Amino acid sequence: MITLKSRREIDEMKRAGEILAATHKEIKKLIKPGITTWDIEVFTEEFLRKNDATPEQKGFEGYEYATCASINDEICHGFPRKQPLKEGDIVTVDMVVNYHGALADSAWTYAVGQATPEVERLLEVTRKSMYLGIEQAQVGNRIGDIGHAIQTYVEGENLSVVREFIGHGVGPTLHEKPDVPHFGTAGKGLRLKEGMVITIEPMVNIGGWKAKMDDNGWTARTVDGSLSAQYEHTIAITKDGPEILTYQGEND
Repeated sequence: MITLKSRREIDEMKRAGEILAATHKEIKKLIKPGITTWDIEVFTEEFLRKNDATPEQKGFEGYEYATCASINDEICHGFPRKQPLKEGDIVTVDMVVNYHGALADSAWTYAVGQATPEVERLLEVTRKSMYLGIEQAQVGNRIGDIGHAIQTYVEGENLSVVREFIGHGVGPTLHEKPDVPHFGTAGKGLRLKEGMVITIEPMVNIGGWKAKMDDNGWTARTVDGSLSAQYEHTIAITKDGPEILTYQGEND
């Protein structure tokens, strides 16, 4: 079932998104060689608590953490851990914030220390692909328009788009319909309507797009060991165009 949100509900989700964006801004300041993703996990829980918010994914289907922290070849759902990050690593931090029942979902990939040209290009392409998808999140367009914009750009840059993990509706629960693939055919799929709130969250690999699961049943990583990046925003479909509810500011 797809729930269409009122302006009031979207504004409430936007407040959750503002807290989430503020969390990411603070995490960006923390990222450096020697820090652990467990440090980020602890910081996030404390920061959300101070802002009268809670981590929605903690306890979701048995997941135990406030954040997902995916390092290097991990595509998504990496567990926070006490292993120090090293110069040249990349780490994706993904979280869902609950503010008085309103939800927002966003992921961001960070370079640890000085990024190599290869990493800089991966991050640039992944981030741009997300915004190309967001541009297609217009009333009357179709889900396939979003995926097509992302896929054609990424593959044109000789990178690959993960197929197994996709965007989704959000609110009143973490994962709602519709599904939002980051690949597809323009003009195909569900038509977008005013009041839908979805995530657009492409996961892009330097190598092939296929994923494999770790024994923990949660963490996905690239089959070929190549690096993977992800950027994600929560988007409201409005008559005036897509509204980013997790916007971080001019440097977003």
